[in-house]
Amino acid sequence: MNYTQTGLLAGLVLGLAGAFGGFGVFLIVLVVGVLGLLIGSVVDGRLDINTMLGRGRDR
Repeated sequence: MNYTQTGLLAGLVLGLAGAFGGFGVFLIVLVVGVLGLLIGSVVDGRLDINTMLGRGRDR
């Protein structure tokens, strides 16, 4: 399991642990899962946050 998958799994588990019930929980788990996926992708090296922020490596 790579960091991207681990981050997604951790985000989903934390979202489920933080809230129970209804459509609000679905949204919370979705947001926390996406955050976990993004953080895992950055750590895994698949996503370069500097290019997303406009700070390329050419400076």
